[in-house]
This record gives sequence, structure tokens and C-alpha cells, in this order.
Amino acid sequence: MTVHAGPRLDRLPMSRFHRRIMWLIGIGMFFDGFDIYVASTVLGATLKSGFSTLGQNALFVSMTFLGMTLGALVTGFLGDRYGRRFTYQANLLIFGGASLAAAFAPGMAFLIACRFLMGVGLGAENVVGYSTLTEFVPPQVRGRQQGLMAVFVVTGLPVSALMGLLLVPLVGWRVMFVIGGLGALAVWYARKSLPESPRWLESVGRDAEAEALLRGIEAQVVAEKGPLPAPSTLVVVAPSRALASLFTSEVLPRLLVGCLVLIVINTLLYGFVTWLPTFFVSQGMGIAKSFGFAFVMSLGAPVGSAIGALTADHWGRKKVIIGASLMAVAFGAVYPFVHQPLLLMAAGLLLVIPVYVLVALLFGIYVPELFPTEIRLRAAGICNTFGRGATIVSPFVVVALFGRYGIVGVLALMIGLLLLQIVAVAIWGIEPKGRSLEVVAGADAPSPSPPATVHDAGAHH
Repeated sequence: MTVHAGPRLDRLPMSRFHRRIMWLIGIGMFFDGFDIYVASTVLGATLKSGFSTLGQNALFVSMTFLGMTLGALVTGFLGDRYGRRFTYQANLLIFGGASLAAAFAPGMAFLIACRFLMGVGLGAENVVGYSTLTEFVPPQVRGRQQGLMAVFVVTGLPVSALMGLLLVPLVGWRVMFVIGGLGALAVWYARKSLPESPRWLESVGRDAEAEALLRGIEAQVVAEKGPLPAPSTLVVVAPSRALASLFTSEVLPRLLVGCLVLIVINTLLYGFVTWLPTFFVSQGMGIAKSFGFAFVMSLGAPVGSAIGALTADHWGRKKVIIGASLMAVAFGAVYPFVHQPLLLMAAGLLLVIPVYVLVALLFGIYVPELFPTEIRLRAAGICNTFGRGATIVSPFVVVALFGRYGIVGVLALMIGLLLLQIVAVAIWGIEPKGRSLEVVAGADAPSPSPPATVHDAGAHH
């Protein structure tokens, strides 16, 4: 039996079926973002109450990132071996259960152990959520839908900050873990109705299941949208599932580009954006004012992610990545020389927005598209592992640079990384805009045009 899962999914117009999948994956990703950002609220409260020390707080943060690094790596191999559905349900159970356990922590050592397990689930969700949605969404709107998924994640930042502000003074820090845990378990229950990826089923030879699932999906879409166009007749040779296929001349450059861009964006996020309040205080600003400035700048997160989502399909992935990187370089170069408070806040906001355009493009859209279905999760997992690994190292580098050269030294590092990213994406990056995942997987030229068959199949949308 030949299923042709890719062409059959790609010719479907956006429908209630797609939106349901997007919401169910997206709400899980929101709680992923909520749990990542909850640390800043919780740690301030545990320190103030004497539940933790500064050293224990540092260990809490380190174990979060260590867990996320491990989760990103392991989930890639599990997702390609046992399926997308198994993996995204398992990671929700892990971080939901560990979050609830953390709410009842008798001491800081237990809380840190729970946080490590939460990190494993959080790192896994980031890899499997984006990659699973990639395999369902039609190519003409894939960038927008994937980018909107990043908006779900970064919305967790202002929501967790606001809930922490309202709830922690009233009922204590434990409530934040209860909210995250119950939310994750509720999504786990709702997601039980989510289907497996037909692309993955076909890639592992479970053709009868893929065929039955595709017929059900097509029937739903036909009932809503009417007759479907014929699928593309493009013939694609399936790549090998072997681990060695990651290191072929076609895949290795993509793997290296994927690792580099996630190292860059993680370093920007955790080496600059999350350090903004510390930089402000070190430069003589009061605590309350510094948090106010940082909160205003954090509003650039959903704005930037939304811009990334809305431009990726129109301008193409490479152009948006390079353009946003250039904007971040420009505003990063100006930022250290701005001292008037309101202008400083405005310059910071203008710097944060292109950083989060890159968050949407790199985490949500570009990296999951780079690899064949057969190895997508493990390749994306490896890229995320290197990216998360950078978050373990970057705080030490940032502290050393800030101590010696001030904010200029930190931004010099960020600008250098962004320039390296621009060169790598321009020379070795591929352009997946509007193209079937199967075509992207087989393309070894830097930016070939979309084949007529794939374009024609989507022209009916």
C-alpha cells in the first residue's frame, strides 16, 4: 500500500480539524512557557521566606536547564521511535505530575529534584509540540500557524508574572506549581483525542493505520469545505531512519545550521533578555523601576512572535531571520549609549521585538521544517540540546563580560553571534516557504524553487 500521506495532507485547506490540533498543542505549549517563566516569581518568594538560599536558587535554575537539555535530546529519539502522540502525552504527564509534587515540597532539595523532572518534560514539549504541528499543517500557511504556536509559549511570560503578582502575596508560592500542574494534566486529558501523525505512521511502515486515519481526516475536511483538489503526484524517496543519516552531506549542514541558530537565540534570551532587571539594578536603577522597565520590554515578546508568524509565509524564512537579526544588531549597537530613562525603555523594547521574531522563526518554524519525517524529532532534539546547553554556559559568560566591560561587553557578544547567524543562514540555510515537507527534505540545493506539482496542489486553497 502506498499512502502518500504528505501530498494528501498538503492539499487540505485549513479547517476545524487543523485549528483543533493547533489549540490542543498550543495550550500545552502555553503551560510549557508558564512553567519555564514561573521560576523568577517562585524563587523570590522562597528566598524571602527563608525556604531557600541564593545558592539553592542558582541550583534550581541550573537543574531546570539541565532537565530541559536532557528532555530535548531524549524526546527526539523517543518521538521518532514510538511516535509523536506517545511522546507529547508522556512529557505532559512528567511535567504536570512533577509540578504538582513540587507544590507539596517539604524542603528545597525536594523542590530542586521536582524541578529537574519538570525540566525534562518542558524540554520535550518544546521539541515535540512544534514538530508535530509541522507534520499536519498545509505548506502555504505552515509558517503562520507554527509562528502562532510560539505566541502561545511566550504569552506564558506576562501571564505567569501577573498571576505571581496577584496570587503569591495572598496564598504563597506553592499555588504557582498547582496551576501549572493542573493545567498540564487537563491538557493531557484533552489531548487523548489527538491523532498520531499520518506522516510518521507511513514512515515506520504502519500504512493501514495511516490510510484509515487520512480517510477520516479527509472526510471531516470534505464535510466542512467541499471536494478536495487532487494530491500532488510528486514522487519522493524516503530517507533512511538510521542514525547515520543525520551525518549525510544533505542533512549535516542543516543540522549544523539548526544547532547554531538555537545556540544564538537561547543565548540572546537567557544571556540578555532575562538579565535585563539585573543590568538595570547594577546600573543604579531601583528594584521596582527595573522590574517595571523589564515588564514593558517583555511585552515585546508576543508582539515579536506575532510579527514572525505573520511574515514567515509572505517574505520567506531566510529573509525574516536575516532581517530580524540585522534589526537586533542595529538596536543592540545603539542600546548601550542610551541613558534617558524613557528612551532606554523604548530602545530596549525595539531590541526585544526582533529577538522574539527570531524566537518564533527559529524555535517554531524553521528548525522543525529542516529535516525528513523519519529523523525530524531526533534532529530537532539534537539542535535543541545544543541550544539548551548554551543556557547552562551563557550566564557565566555574561556575568564575566558584564563585570569587566559592562553592558557593552554583553551586547558585543550578542551582536557577534547574530552576525555569525546571518552568514550561516544566508550561505547554508534552505528556504522551506510554501513547500511540502517532503520536497524540503529532498532538496540539497540552498534555495530551489517550489516544484510546480506542489504549488498547483495548493493553488485551490
